[in-house]
Amino acid sequence: MSNNNNGYSHPADTHNGNLAVADRRSTETKASTKTTEFFAYIAIVLATALTALVVGDGGEGEDVFNALDAMKLITFLTIGYMVSRGLAKSGSREHYTNS
Repeated sequence: MSNNNNGYSHPADTHNGNLAVADRRSTETKASTKTTEFFAYIAIVLATALTALVVGDGGEGEDVFNALDAMKLITFLTIGYMVSRGLAKSGSREHYTNS
């Protein structure tokens, strides 16, 4: 058995003098709920919705940050989050050993 460590397999000692090759696989990237950007996205969406709810009219009967503005901002945030996840997934791997 060769000792190549190319990220796909590596030798493992079986405690009897023989070397066995462990199967090493990888996912494309870390799960989205395990990332900081997911929690930042949730916090910003909640803050945007709360701001739209709390901020009322400017004293002249006009709502300065209404639900339509909040929905537009949340849509832009969602697009940004989806693009950032796509970029994160495009070139990273998370390795695990199949036991």
